[in-house]
Amino acid sequence: MIGPLKLSPQALAEENLRLQRKLGAGLKTLREVGEANYGATRKEAVYSDGKLTLYRYRGEGKPSAKVPLLIVYALVNRPYMVDLQHDRSLVKGLLGHGEDVYIIDWGYPDGSDRWLDLDDYINRFIDGCVDHIRDAHGLDAINVLGICQGGAFSLCYSALHPEKVRNLITMVTPVDFHTEDNMLSHWTRDLDVDLFVGALGNVPADLMNWCYLTLKPFRLNLQKYLGLVDVLDDVGELENFLRMEKWIFDSPDQAGEAFRQFIRDFYQGNKLVKGGLEIGGREVSLKAIDMPVLNIFAEQDHLVPPSASRPLGKHVGTRDYTELAFRGGHIGIYVSGRAQREVPKAIHDWLAQRSR
Repeated sequence: MIGPLKLSPQALAEENLRLQRKLGAGLKTLREVGEANYGATRKEAVYSDGKLTLYRYRGEGKPSAKVPLLIVYALVNRPYMVDLQHDRSLVKGLLGHGEDVYIIDWGYPDGSDRWLDLDDYINRFIDGCVDHIRDAHGLDAINVLGICQGGAFSLCYSALHPEKVRNLITMVTPVDFHTEDNMLSHWTRDLDVDLFVGALGNVPADLMNWCYLTLKPFRLNLQKYLGLVDVLDDVGELENFLRMEKWIFDSPDQAGEAFRQFIRDFYQGNKLVKGGLEIGGREVSLKAIDMPVLNIFAEQDHLVPPSASRPLGKHVGTRDYTELAFRGGHIGIYVSGRAQREVPKAIHDWLAQRSR
């Protein structure tokens, strides 16, 4: 049991004075703070299809890696989280190690995309990007890094097109969707997804954001804004806060049919590990993944718990399987100081060992 707080009148007065000073300084800081821009690295559009744009990042030096790396991000958030700012950029770290990095920007679906399904996203969009990179570099296969839902897509793609993937990396990727500690899975298990999508068409981004924020309501809806007071007098920290807020609420709507299939076959049916998953009329079997696999997960991840990622090793067909547990959360694996030191180097070293 937690005992009563012992605060003297003097301590309360001092805390109130500190708060007033912070708020007063905040009025000055808010006038000085600039727009919360994102993106640390120059990139150029090299391919497009519908709303999708494929970008190639340009680092300060020429890439030393002979095989390019394609990042496949999730549909539910914008992909610039991997290149948020100069001191928080997975992409910048990878480029610094000599990797040649591409990324898929899915864009913002609208009513014309209502009937896009998983076949479109995997066998049309991802495959089109992979083929463009293969042709541009004169290669039979490239490296793929799938993140979160994009990791699940990358697993499906690699199972259907193993000849086009040299090495596969998954990061905070759900594989077993029915683990006990997967709160999102419990929420969606009994959802009438046909009625849901039939009523909404495309799934609104605001609704998706509300669901994610209520997974940790105190931490994500109250505590972080109370903590904002502590940085009101620091322009740099306030810009970091606003940049993260901009990313959180800059979310695309979800194409209705693809959402329906993903909820039904992955969250409800758990077919990625149980079997029976079909995309584009072809069965997806993780045993067909015969290329080297690096599976990176975050130990404190509340969206994709480690228990949902770890089972990958016993389902893929490759014997070259590696796990990397990162001490942090779902977002920290991209933006924390530890992540900047550890994650890009781990990816580069793993790839380098398989390029000899």
